[in-house]
Amino acid sequence: MTIVATLEHYRLRQYNAFMQQPMPTAEERIAVLNKLKQLITQHQSQICQAIAADFGCRSASETALLEIFTSLESIHDAIKRLKGWMKPQHRHTSLWFKPAKNTVTPQPLGVVGIIVPWNYPLFLTIAPMVAALAAGNRVMVKMSENSQHLCQLLQLLFKDVFSDDQICIIAEEGQTGIAFSQLRFDHLIFTGSTTTGKAVMAVAATNLVPVTLELGGKSPVILADDYDVNTALSRILGGKMYNSGQTCVAPDYLLIPEALESEVIRQAQAIMAQRFTDIAHPDYTSIIDDGSFTRLCNTAQDAVQLGAKVVNLIPNSVPDPQQRKFPLQLICQTTDSMVAMQREIFGPLLPIVTYKTLQQALDYINARERPLALYLFSNDKTVQQQVLDQTRSGGVAINDVMLHVAQDDLPFGGVGHSGMGHYHGREGFERLSTMRPVMHQAALSSTKYLYAPYGKIGKRLINFIINRKLSRYE
Repeated sequence: MTIVATLEHYRLRQYNAFMQQPMPTAEERIAVLNKLKQLITQHQSQICQAIAADFGCRSASETALLEIFTSLESIHDAIKRLKGWMKPQHRHTSLWFKPAKNTVTPQPLGVVGIIVPWNYPLFLTIAPMVAALAAGNRVMVKMSENSQHLCQLLQLLFKDVFSDDQICIIAEEGQTGIAFSQLRFDHLIFTGSTTTGKAVMAVAATNLVPVTLELGGKSPVILADDYDVNTALSRILGGKMYNSGQTCVAPDYLLIPEALESEVIRQAQAIMAQRFTDIAHPDYTSIIDDGSFTRLCNTAQDAVQLGAKVVNLIPNSVPDPQQRKFPLQLICQTTDSMVAMQREIFGPLLPIVTYKTLQQALDYINARERPLALYLFSNDKTVQQQVLDQTRSGGVAINDVMLHVAQDDLPFGGVGHSGMGHYHGREGFERLSTMRPVMHQAALSSTKYLYAPYGKIGKRLINFIINRKLSRYE
C-alpha cells in the first residue's frame, strides 16, 4: 500500500467514525481532553527525554516550561470554557422578518490534519489538537522528521489511550508531508516556514481544504529611549535564548536608538556572562541538525565579510559542531545586503539596527514583510499607541517578548507572509468549527405576501419597506 493510500485509509476511518457521531456532547469532549491531560501529566519525564534525544541537548526544565506547562494550560483552559463556547450565539433579527429568530451554532468540521514542526514538537502538536478536539473533531497529526524519538513515544502513548479513528500520529518517512497535504481534510493546520507553507497551501487548494498557516518571519524588537536598557535586555536575551533562538516568535532583530549602541553591547555582555560561563552548560540547547548549524555559521560569516561587527555574548565559547551548540552573538553595524537581515534567523544570532527617530524605526519595519510578532519596550503610552497604530504583525507584546503566545485567551496567528488564521482559546474552537447560521421562522410570518405574483398587499408592503429604508438613508 502506498503512503497516500495508507494515509487516506486513516483519514477515511476517522471520517466514517465522525459521521457516526457528528455532534459529541460537551461531556464527551471534556472526557477526551481529560484523557489527553492525563497522558501528558503521567509521561512528562519520558517526553522530556525524547525531545532531548531529538535535539542532542535540550534542558528538561526548558521543555517542562515551554512545552509541558503550556500544553497542560491550553487543555485546562479549553475544559473550563468549552460549555460556554458551544452555546449557540443569538443574533439580531431584521425588523421585517420578526418574530423569526437567528442563531449561530458551532458544529464540528470532521477530520482535522495537523503538520507539526520540530522546534516545539509537543506544544505545537497539543495546542492545535486541543482546539480540534474541543470543537468535536477527529485529528491526524504528521510529525517532523527531526522529531523521531518523540514521534515514536507519542505513537505508543496515544495508541494505549485513543483509538486511531479519534487521534492518529503519523511519522515522517520521506514524502509523507506531501502525501499528508493532499488528503481531503476538513481543515489543515501547518506550522513551519513560509516557503513550505506556500507549497502546503497550493496542494491543499486542489481539494479546497481550508488552511491555517502559522509561519514566521523576522520579528522585530523596538527599544525606545525612555525604557531601562538593562531590564529590556534581560527580557529580550532571555526570550532569545529559549530553545537557542529556534522559535518562530523569537526576537529576530533589535531596533535601538543610535546613541545607545555601545551601552546595549556592554550590558548584553554583562547579562549573559552572569547566566552562562560557556555553552557546555546542560541548559544550553543544541541546534537541531547539522544543516541548521552550518547555516548559522555561514550567516555570521557573511555579516563579518560585509562589514559587520559580531560580538560573542557567551564567554569562553565558539560554535561547537560536535554538540551543535552555537553561542549567542550580536551582529552590529548591519546592512540590508547581509543574509542576517534578509532571512529569519531561527537561532542565537541577534542583529542590531540603529535608528535616529521612532518613525524611522517604524518605516524600517513597514518596508518588510509583516512579522509573526512585534515587541516594544516603552512606558510611554503615546509611543505604545503610535507603534500599535502604524505597524502590522501577527501579535504584539509590550515590555516583554514571546509571552503573548502562552496567553490562552489570546488568539495566536500571523498576517501576510507570517501566516493566516488564528487558534488558541475561543478563536481556535471557532476556527475548527463551522459557525453555522440558523434562522428559525415563526408560525406566523408576513413573508407569505412576498411571493410572486404580487398582490396589492404584497406591493404595498414592498413599497413601504423600501421607502422606509430610503428615508433612513437621507
